Amino acid sequence: MRNGRIVGGLIALLIVGTLAVGWLFLKELKNPNAKTRYKVAVIFDKGGQGDKGFNDMAFAGLQRARRELGDQIATTTFEASSGGDNRELIMRLEAENGADLVIGVGHTFAAPVVRVATEHPGTHFAVIDGYIADLRPESNVTCLLFRAEEGSFLVGEAAAMKSKTGSIGFIGGMEGPLIQSFEAGYFAGARYVNPNIVIISDYIGRTVDAYFDPDTARKLSTKQYDAGADIIFAAAGASGEGVLDAAVQAEKLMIGVDQDRSMNSPPDRSHHILTSMVKRIDNVVYTTILSAQQGKLVGGYMERGLADNAVGYAENYYNGHHLENIKARLDETRQFIIDKKIVPPHTL
Repeated sequence: MRNGRIVGGLIALLIVGTLAVGWLFLKELKNPNAKTRYKVAVIFDKGGQGDKGFNDMAFAGLQRARRELGDQIATTTFEASSGGDNRELIMRLEAENGADLVIGVGHTFAAPVVRVATEHPGTHFAVIDGYIADLRPESNVTCLLFRAEEGSFLVGEAAAMKSKTGSIGFIGGMEGPLIQSFEAGYFAGARYVNPNIVIISDYIGRTVDAYFDPDTARKLSTKQYDAGADIIFAAAGASGEGVLDAAVQAEKLMIGVDQDRSMNSPPDRSHHILTSMVKRIDNVVYTTILSAQQGKLVGGYMERGLADNAVGYAENYYNGHHLENIKARLDETRQFIIDKKIVPPHTL
């Protein structure tokens, strides 16, 4: 009888304990103040981490968010396939897996986002450099845009002031409106200094593969240097390494893009880099995650430029001697653009 009472008591305790745990679990689910982790997925485009540019800067922004937000967020990263045919699949799977925010690193994510976002209204999507028409603040898509023409105007001005031949070059990656805004700003900045300057321009290709073709970039750059250009601006992603190869071989100068290329090149190559037109993709990724996690991210268009320190020209230990006699002029022009006394064009 005594054993029966003990067993009965244990069963009763188990039932009470189970009910208590269940009640606490339900209370946690219903409690609007319960601590949850905001889920963020970042999808790198072709090339992934290690591209010394676009993808690496996006990852730096994600890393900052991880450090500062800690266990308030849960993050995952993916890389598009070499052909880019899985961009839409990755976004759709992450939305179905409960991602609160999905960031596509590159304008090539714009088309698939349009399809996926309508199917998953509970997930917010952001596309770096991608433009999607007719978005509204209540949309679950945000286009993260840069006024690349503003930073490109400054490096065009720098190229014209440092050119000894009166001829400079431009190597674009994928031909289209995005890179043409770099080209337009660069042309305008150079001609602001020297209306008669000669500018040679070439594009590597018409697909995203153009950003990953240093061999073609090297050949085009060599042709431009042989034609008299002594400085070339490479708005071509990872293909810019081919432009730097040509600059080293010709003992000329080049201008990098996105990241400060001087800080990611060996010292014996860095002195061939006049400057870089930097895009602070890291800052934009970080602020987007922070705003979304705080419930402040809205749909539509978030455009950033010189006034937001989102674009600009790079100055460091390696290129300071190149810029020392033109820095005052560049900084004056920078302020003119911020004050809208100069409005760089974004098309040719």
